[in-house]
Amino acid sequence: MRELIGTHDLLFVTLDTLRYDVAARAGTPVLRSVLPGGRWERRHTPASFTYAAHHAFFAGFLPTPTTPGPHERLFAARFGGSETSGPGTYVFDHPDLPGALAAEGYHTVCLGGVGFFNPAAPLGRVLPGMFAESHWERAFGVTAPDCVGAQLDRLEKIIGELPADRPLFTFLNVAALHQPNRHYVPGAAEDSLSTHAAALEYVDRQMGRLFDLAGGRGRPCLVIICSDHGTLYGEDGHIGHRVAHEAVWTVPYADFILGAP
Repeated sequence: MRELIGTHDLLFVTLDTLRYDVAARAGTPVLRSVLPGGRWERRHTPASFTYAAHHAFFAGFLPTPTTPGPHERLFAARFGGSETSGPGTYVFDHPDLPGALAAEGYHTVCLGGVGFFNPAAPLGRVLPGMFAESHWERAFGVTAPDCVGAQLDRLEKIIGELPADRPLFTFLNVAALHQPNRHYVPGAAEDSLSTHAAALEYVDRQMGRLFDLAGGRGRPCLVIICSDHGTLYGEDGHIGHRVAHEAVWTVPYADFILGAP
């Protein structure tokens, strides 16, 4: 990671609330065409809900491999006693990754999705406030069936106005998987694992356009794509997340480079 800063664009996508078991079996041909080995890596998230997970992500604590560690991290905020930084880790002296990348010359953009990125409330300004440019609108949110399409319309405009020689860090929080997602199955009366999977299939249909935008700036682009946490549809009596349950802690993860030689 240390060697990529400055020469590569970065795209960080969180598929908010996506469960690992659903991701592993869903019909997602676009994603499978770019995932290393055509499959998701099984990892554990640092938190059980969006706000806490993203704070950890932006400090360098991405979902952790489930195999015994220690595991060298891609990037890390410097602090005494860190045992998971290594020779390849991009270690920064800012409190968050967007600020560190801005200091390296990157233009940093946040395209929010779920309510923690809605600036109507002060809490919804904390995570977007780490970025030089941030956007949220109702069309990006959990009730909008084409939320990703609206986000990509905005990203296309941003990229079109950015000088080609300016490196870009794009963060995209995808809201489609989050409840409510019943609108992805016509006639569905409630959210379920089936509607969750249908939401992922909708997202997959948008990923080709996203990767074309991110990888079409004339420089390679490192992509990190993962879930921030899973969610429950009645397992052990639970609905939702913010609980310590295997289906909440276990998330899909992948990283790869677009436009590499």
